[in-house]
Amino acid sequence: MSIQPVPAFEPPYVMAVFTNVRTSDESGYPETNARMNEIVKENPGFLGYESARTPGGLGITVAYFRDHESLRVWREDLEHQAAMKQGRAHWYESYTLHVATVERSHGFARNG
Repeated sequence: MSIQPVPAFEPPYVMAVFTNVRTSDESGYPETNARMNEIVKENPGFLGYESARTPGGLGITVAYFRDHESLRVWREDLEHQAAMKQGRAHWYESYTLHVATVERSHGFARNG
């Protein structure tokens, strides 16, 4: 399996950039993270996400949605709200969330 970025979509669309520093508490995190990945994919306006963590511990996840309504549905999902509460209580030392409308998008892929 090759690693590929989320493809460019026809703008406008919405991106949510979640930047975080985790605590050492891993209890329940992997299972919750897996469940969040399952349920966000049920959102018809979800386009994909990219996630990375630096060796120093800074994590960045960029999630793409077709529109602000799709992002609102994700934000208001009850399981997601419970996970956010757990995150603040146990898993995150700090985080920021930035939401923006993408105005321009293009991509490149080397063939072969």
